[in-house]
Amino acid sequence: MIDARGRCPWAGADRPAPDPLMVAYHDDEWGAPVHDDLELFERLALESFQAGLSWSIILRKREAFRAAFRSFDPRIVAAFDDADRARLLADAGIVRNRAKIDATVGNAAAFLSTAAEHGSFDRYLATIVPAPPTRRAATATMADIPASTPASDALSADLRRRGFRFVGSTIVYALMQSIGLVDDHLPGCFRYRGSLSPHRGTGGADRR
Repeated sequence: MIDARGRCPWAGADRPAPDPLMVAYHDDEWGAPVHDDLELFERLALESFQAGLSWSIILRKREAFRAAFRSFDPRIVAAFDDADRARLLADAGIVRNRAKIDATVGNAAAFLSTAAEHGSFDRYLATIVPAPPTRRAATATMADIPASTPASDALSADLRRRGFRFVGSTIVYALMQSIGLVDDHLPGCFRYRGSLSPHRGTGGADRR
């Protein structure tokens, strides 16, 4: 049973039949700082696959994605060949979108190159979004949360310059929310105000 703590509306905890995966993601992951490169690549890949779909679909397929993409190790994914692409396209457990699959393989190579240049992908992110996170005002609602910000525009543009695909500003902003580069928990949520350790970020945007 899901407890009665207040949560951000997108988690859907107050619905007649809440999705426990969405609630757990909100409670345990969304907005918490991520500094491990393997996890950062997974989050980037999943956000790219989410484009045009609901996040709940991605969460339900997450374990299948992890198996199909070999735990999202970018060194392994970057080496995927045509046989791997065919395997992924035949895997009903994931989102079988050829463009997104090809993008994830290409993004793995770009991820490795970027991480090598900066020492880690986490350090690279800090060069684009370096400021502490701004919390939402005590009167904030979902309507106050934009879909993108100048910071996500800048990060999206730089990722595209580096060869990444499926990294438009809205997708990148969702990534920033996910990995704690921004803090978009709203008033009334038990994770609002002081419940997270300090981390990088700026601005705010919508989840799902």
